[in-house]
Amino acid sequence: MYPRMVSAVLCVVLVGMAAAWPAAQAAEPAGAGDRIQPWPENPYYWQFKGEPVLLLGGSVEDNLFQIPNLTEHLDTLKASGGNYVRCTMSCRDEGNVWPFARSGKAYDLDKWNGEFWRRFERFLAETGKRDIIVQIEVWATFDYYRDIWERNPFNPKNNSTYTAAESGLPTTVNSHPVRTENDFFRSDPGAKHLKTVLRHQERFVEKLLSYSLKHDHVLYCMDNETSVTPTWGAHWATFIRKKAKAARKQVEITEMWDKWDLAHPQHNATFDHPETYSFVDISQNNHNKGQTHYDNMQKQRRRIAGKVRPMNNVKIYGADGGRFGEARDGIERLWRNVFGGCASARFHRPASGIGLSKRAQRMIKSAREVTDAINVFACQPHADLLCDRDDNEAYCLAEPGKQYAVYFPRGGLVTLNLKRAAGSLSLRWHDIDAGTWGKAENVKGGGTIELKTPGDGQWAAVIR
Repeated sequence: MYPRMVSAVLCVVLVGMAAAWPAAQAAEPAGAGDRIQPWPENPYYWQFKGEPVLLLGGSVEDNLFQIPNLTEHLDTLKASGGNYVRCTMSCRDEGNVWPFARSGKAYDLDKWNGEFWRRFERFLAETGKRDIIVQIEVWATFDYYRDIWERNPFNPKNNSTYTAAESGLPTTVNSHPVRTENDFFRSDPGAKHLKTVLRHQERFVEKLLSYSLKHDHVLYCMDNETSVTPTWGAHWATFIRKKAKAARKQVEITEMWDKWDLAHPQHNATFDHPETYSFVDISQNNHNKGQTHYDNMQKQRRRIAGKVRPMNNVKIYGADGGRFGEARDGIERLWRNVFGGCASARFHRPASGIGLSKRAQRMIKSAREVTDAINVFACQPHADLLCDRDDNEAYCLAEPGKQYAVYFPRGGLVTLNLKRAAGSLSLRWHDIDAGTWGKAENVKGGGTIELKTPGDGQWAAVIR
């Protein structure tokens, strides 16, 4: 592993970038530097416990706090080099429990189900022990539509707290969430302001925060794949930040929109409003493949260059037999996200992704080894340093003059510009699929070199 030393020149440049950071990120209580937050020297990445950190992960389920073998699963992730999980506040799977207690046959929204909150509290404690960062999705969108809405406690027909007339909520919603036909997501003052519903929604979020604000390893995302109005997410971002401030805490918040195209106006609410959202989640871009997948993220990276924030990927699609490309597509997406300068990359749960399968574990471990072999936090995406390259043939991260890493999804031959790196350099190849390193060899800087992979498949070259 190479020393993590950032060049003085890069520090000056990136501190200038950080000057655009919202004023709300200023004064914090003593010890606040331990919390997860953008790294001030390069806010495209996260900092945790005072050190920059790249978030990598995968898991068997999205609402991990509801699974029985939690600690075993977290240990497997940690052993693979992972440090990042998703936590949807979802209750839709077999064996899950809802947050509210029953009163007879109906739920009482004024009474809590202790088992739900015990599971959540334990999850936060166990991830904290292992320094695993948790990205919570407060509203699990699909729990409020179709068959799940039929049994959701917030549904007026399932609780004794309010009626359909009192709440303004439907008892049946048969459409996909993209059509936003459940006014549960219009309760905020900027929309229909359904005060009866909003009171219980806010009570739920307050309860969630009573546990999560005790921890420094938590990120907050308002929704999963939402298509509702921006006022909904903004309401909850403001609400959570206000509660955190009262607890003398600062938190990092984002929203996740449904559209696969990051240039769609839906995404403007996060990309263009750092005062509301202190990081952006670009997971929906992980439906795309190849060069398009990479180019889309780079366009958005340039878009936020004046107000730099981490770009997270809490779910990466792609599984053999799935709907969103094969497992190989998902694996390439993870590596392109890393080499595209993203702050996090996590495989989606099985069926839609490869979860924390043996193959996922190998990929996480390899990604950790390659990024630990350079000072990734001093590097930037540098497609401009590659010549004689076909689409999706190779991707480059570099601190020109000092260190270079090149990723090949399926083997290849490209020319790398080393004109700013004088003298002799060390080149090592990492066989990503096998998880092994080759012997170091010398290459000459000051010009260009040909990089040809030792074989087919996935490879990474590290040059220092």
